[in-house]
Amino acid sequence: MGWATPASSVRRSQPRALRRGRGAWPHSAMAPRSGPPDGGWGWMIVAGCFLVTICTRAVTRCISIFFVEFQAYFGQDYARTAWIHSIVDCATMLCGVYYTLTTSVTAFSSAPSCFGTPISQCTPLGSLISNHVSCQVGIMLGGLLASTGLILSSFAASLEHLYLSLGVLTGLGFALCYSPAIAMVGKYFNKRKALAYGIAMSGSGIGTFILAPVVQLLIEQFSWRGALLILGGFVLNLCVCGALMRPIALKEDRKTAPGLLEQEYVPEAQKQDLKRMSICSPLIKAWSHECLCYCSWKEYDFLLMPGFMVLAVSVLFMAYGCSPLFVYLVPYALSVGVSHHQAAFLMSILGVIDIIGNITFGWLTDRRCLKKHRHFCYLFAVGMDGLCCLFLPVLQTFPLLVPFSFTFGYFDGAYVTLIPVVTADVVGTSSLSSALGVVYFLHAIPYLVSPPVAGWLVDTTGSYTASFLLCGFSMIFSSTLLCFARLAKKIKRTHLRSLTNDTHSKHHIWTNGAIAYSVTGELDQKDAELFHKFVWE
Repeated sequence: MGWATPASSVRRSQPRALRRGRGAWPHSAMAPRSGPPDGGWGWMIVAGCFLVTICTRAVTRCISIFFVEFQAYFGQDYARTAWIHSIVDCATMLCGVYYTLTTSVTAFSSAPSCFGTPISQCTPLGSLISNHVSCQVGIMLGGLLASTGLILSSFAASLEHLYLSLGVLTGLGFALCYSPAIAMVGKYFNKRKALAYGIAMSGSGIGTFILAPVVQLLIEQFSWRGALLILGGFVLNLCVCGALMRPIALKEDRKTAPGLLEQEYVPEAQKQDLKRMSICSPLIKAWSHECLCYCSWKEYDFLLMPGFMVLAVSVLFMAYGCSPLFVYLVPYALSVGVSHHQAAFLMSILGVIDIIGNITFGWLTDRRCLKKHRHFCYLFAVGMDGLCCLFLPVLQTFPLLVPFSFTFGYFDGAYVTLIPVVTADVVGTSSLSSALGVVYFLHAIPYLVSPPVAGWLVDTTGSYTASFLLCGFSMIFSSTLLCFARLAKKIKRTHLRSLTNDTHSKHHIWTNGAIAYSVTGELDQKDAELFHKFVWE
């Protein structure tokens, strides 16, 4: 005779975290959640994403500290040396954005060939990672690639070697880490998503504030080769961050039939149903393929909107203007007599003030008095960054460069916060996700081109004045272009409203006139009848 275990003892034998619903067991053994947990292991995901942003975006910004060292060692001009930073940024933006787009499309589509073909042609690595492996493996693989690139760069014998190792290899590694880590935060949080993203993304500014002086000390102690070698070991922490990214199963995730068949939590009966459903006729497959292609076109039909075209051109000029400042601020400071430690401190100021601008400007524009004018707040922030660039050539001492770093860093973080708001005003909220992917993708082209062009101007003119002026006018043109487009749209709307009001008023007058005419006619007819009756009687 067996003894039944009391329910209370079973409950006491379970871990406390599991009784509270925090998910102590691996997710492969659990049923899909009805929604994001908004806590629990999610805070470990946030911590992992925070470290990912330090190891990717902060390290990328600190590459500009190596600029003078590379130029002096290899004896090359500014334009050729600037390609290193450009390739890193471009590779991170291109593959990172495409990774996000491919992941979202794959989650939506049950026939990924409809969407995956053009994307995989541009970045087969991002498509492979999103379709065949998890975010954990992707981030750990990216950490290995980035670390390998930095370590190989420490043995570089030419700039071409750095283009491949530090530029392409490290950039691809950063791309595989950055976007999946951000996506994982969104899977674990819903109600606290803004707070979670704020903490996770602050790693870029805080990491720059800490790493910039540390990298300068490493260069002085171990030369640029030793500093790159140590950074390569530091970036290996991305593998630890990847291990923290525990996958989570949500009921709202729309997975494909083959994907569900591979999951352990799916019951056997449901697997048999999915197998029967997957054996469908070619006619149904062709119909679903056409429907998905139509949905993909409807998802990106905003590309033909005149407002979005203007926004795209504005983003290109804005990205062109902001990129060279992060590359040439340290070399410019050194050229005007600022010490190496002070030049690195300017980058630290840029990093931490960027985060402050991100938070405070977003809070200010959420106030009732400014909420309706957030579009013009964005234009103001971009224009102020442009003015800072115009005044930079006359700032040739450290006490003058510090206020520049504060001002430029603050407004740089300010307008980045409002990019989703401006995009939503143009395309609407229904297409916001796809439009943001295109907007951030457009950043990659100026990031690749603008630093070498600015370097070529420095080589040609012998000073930084032309480069900084071109950056400033580019950002001011970006702000002015959007401002005129906004004013033209408002004038057109007012004109249409006035035409509509005139049409309504004319219709009202015509209606009143018809009524008056009919009443007058009836009165005249009655008078005539009375007169006729009076005469004949």
